[in-house]
Amino acid sequence: MSGVRGGGPGGREDLLVTDFDYDLPEDLIAQQPPAERGTSRMMVMDRTTGAWRDSSFYRFGEELREGDLLVLNESRVIPARLYARRTVRRERETPTGRIEVLLTEPAGKNRWRALVRPGRKVAIGERLVFPGAGGEIVLEAEVLERGLYGERLLKFDAVDDFFAAVDAIGHVPLPPYIHRPDADADRERYQTVFARERGSVAAPTAGLHFTEETLALLSARGVEIARVSLHVGLGTFAPLRVERVREVCLHRERYEIGSEAAEAINRARADGRRIVAVGTTVVRTLEAAAKEARGGAIEAHEGATEIFISPGFEFRLAGALLTNFHLPQSSLLMLVCAFAGREKVLAAYRHAVEKRYRFFSYGDCMFIA
Repeated sequence: MSGVRGGGPGGREDLLVTDFDYDLPEDLIAQQPPAERGTSRMMVMDRTTGAWRDSSFYRFGEELREGDLLVLNESRVIPARLYARRTVRRERETPTGRIEVLLTEPAGKNRWRALVRPGRKVAIGERLVFPGAGGEIVLEAEVLERGLYGERLLKFDAVDDFFAAVDAIGHVPLPPYIHRPDADADRERYQTVFARERGSVAAPTAGLHFTEETLALLSARGVEIARVSLHVGLGTFAPLRVERVREVCLHRERYEIGSEAAEAINRARADGRRIVAVGTTVVRTLEAAAKEARGGAIEAHEGATEIFISPGFEFRLAGALLTNFHLPQSSLLMLVCAFAGREKVLAAYRHAVEKRYRFFSYGDCMFIA
């Protein structure tokens, strides 16, 4: 039964989160990346008519026009999943089992917001120690604040190079629908070839399909390329815990648009050239910047955004979108539905299931124009 209830705030339909559901067989969730980067399947969709056709990512360049501006998210994934143990606070107390800590966002000097499991065991004032492979303590932290759903604010003891320590003991933060431990290969494959600015705790997955050769071929075809950063955090991957779409609030995520990217975006807009977003994170960055500009030129800046894009949203910059297939009832699926229409997108997803596309982070992609 449809969840459309008629006009809502701002003329939007009063949609339920469950209106963005679809049936997905478990075996279509990609557990490994393709054997070779850039060999995924690609569905091409016309967002005006809803028509689709099956293709392959190696033909992506054929879908672009000379003069298109392709915008990439160059945020780099950090090995943000750490394992800790609690220190013994009283003489008769014995150490407990392993504590999983997922770093989600820096929050000041030596401070990080994190998701902790099992959260109920980790109280304010607790100290956590993070051992290396040989049992030596590499990092230590104190719990300063406690939030909902396992969120904590941690203050780490100062070390010479925090990120070097995280690189040494951290694990690639593969999403929970990948039912295996991270492997050495994930350090390269769960990272785009153009990743530069570290800060994400999940990959901007649409970018995983690109190779250096693909980027060079696109440039040779007259496609301009710009790079921005949105550091993927809870705003992208946290589950939605409300019933109605209009009640959704996302966590803030940090982004940056440099002077070269800002100039490229402004030139493309002035020339009437198409801006092609690689991934939903790029769409959110572009549209957050457009909102910040209030109709004026995009300026180089750093910021944080909670922008939530759902059906009824007016896109100012994004003219085409390359994206992977997203989880049911997720904010990312809602963004895609806002871009191309809910019924049309869900119909395309049903086709993808029928044709056995591979879903989610290591899966196939769609190009919507």
